[in-house]
Amino acid sequence: MFCLNDTMRYHLCPGCTDMRKGINSLVGVVKDKMGSDVRNGDVFIFIGGSRRLMKLLHAEDGGMVMYVKRLEAGRFMIPEYDPETRSYPMEWRDLVIMVEGIREDPSTRLRRLRAERTEYHL
Repeated sequence: MFCLNDTMRYHLCPGCTDMRKGINSLVGVVKDKMGSDVRNGDVFIFIGGSRRLMKLLHAEDGGMVMYVKRLEAGRFMIPEYDPETRSYPMEWRDLVIMVEGIREDPSTRLRRLRAERTEYHL
């Protein structure tokens, strides 16, 4: 349940996606634009035009799951496009690097807003 991991295949949809789309519309994008079937267990990644909003879509036992990440600061970096697969094939580490704004040179890490966490006392 709600599990993404390094055993899955990840594909970034080419171009910008209308982020008003929900699960059903994104399933159509996977089929029409990427030539794939979301029920195969792969994770499909969609980025909005501003590169501040990302949606992840995949099928789990029992139904479809969609995760949403909105950046309050910075933008997602897009990897190289692979015309053979009509997407940006990625691995788990590539997704983490993109979401966290990590670069090879730690001094050039992309801007990300830090969540303010409240300490809970029992």
